[in-house]
Amino acid sequence: MSVLWLVAGYSIAFGDGGAYWGGLGKVLLLGVGTEDLAGTLPEILFFAFQMTFAIITPALIVGAYVERVGFGFVLLFSSLWMLLCYAPVVHWIWGGGFLSDGGIFGETGVKDFAGGIVVHETAGIAALLIAVFLGPRKDRTTPPHNPGYVMIGAAMLWVGWFGFNGGSQLAADGGAALALTVTHISAATASLSWALWEKIKYGKASLVGIVTGTIAGLASITPASGFVGPVEALIIGAVAGVLCQEAVNLIRNGLKIDDTLDVFAVHGVGGIFGTIMIAAFGAGSWAAQLGGLAVVGVFTVVVSVVLIKLVSLITPLRVDAETEVTGLDLTTHGERAYDISS
Repeated sequence: MSVLWLVAGYSIAFGDGGAYWGGLGKVLLLGVGTEDLAGTLPEILFFAFQMTFAIITPALIVGAYVERVGFGFVLLFSSLWMLLCYAPVVHWIWGGGFLSDGGIFGETGVKDFAGGIVVHETAGIAALLIAVFLGPRKDRTTPPHNPGYVMIGAAMLWVGWFGFNGGSQLAADGGAALALTVTHISAATASLSWALWEKIKYGKASLVGIVTGTIAGLASITPASGFVGPVEALIIGAVAGVLCQEAVNLIRNGLKIDDTLDVFAVHGVGGIFGTIMIAAFGAGSWAAQLGGLAVVGVFTVVVSVVLIKLVSLITPLRVDAETEVTGLDLTTHGERAYDISS
């Protein structure tokens, strides 16, 4: 994703091509020097910051299809999807395109501070679609084998999220500090509301559940983190912990879709919810927020389905049953995890 962002992704997203497509004027950053600015930032720095979003968005999709997907499919789909789905959406909302301020929704365009639509809706929808086309794992009963590692990973992600949300202010000022603060409040509150809802429904609150709530709170506050205060963040987090947990139950148990790490239920639903709450708290217009979600949602469905079908003709979507049972580490990559405790 880093290489492709340099080659063409950045140009598609932040070029001067027009309302729908950034064009290829900044391919390979040709013509972009150290003195050039993107707003008040050196454009090279802005390129690098935006590259982190281009890296993480396809990476979120990976969580939906682990343990059964073909490695060639992962590489080719992720590459094409970032260039043909993610980068255009970035241009529409963050790059001055038709969904931004002054676009089709008038003076107040779609508000998405750090990626509720751009990152979480797009990745969540694509993840759900691949999970549907892929089908469930042969064994869906194995729980996470090491909750401690899950917690460590979530803690690292929690800290890293401050960079995404606080950094999206593109300045070291009070706005960035507020974005960082509301991000933390929402994540902490959603962790607690998820755990409480687990306790009420099942009689036990789990560590994996708590940190899943953390991610739900982070995804939900992401689009609103530059537009709301601590009280609103408290409300967003409290609702997100319950809402995303119910979404997990619906997709996993109601619809029987094996989205392995609940990407759509947590990231997709969380990002969509947070985007709507911007309008609910009066920081954006209902038409722009709902319209932006609808436009990007339809576009993501169409592009993702076409790419799934196309890439599947080139390289297998799913590994065979023996490979899946044996494990992809060993069969696909010639590696295996060893039990260091022995």
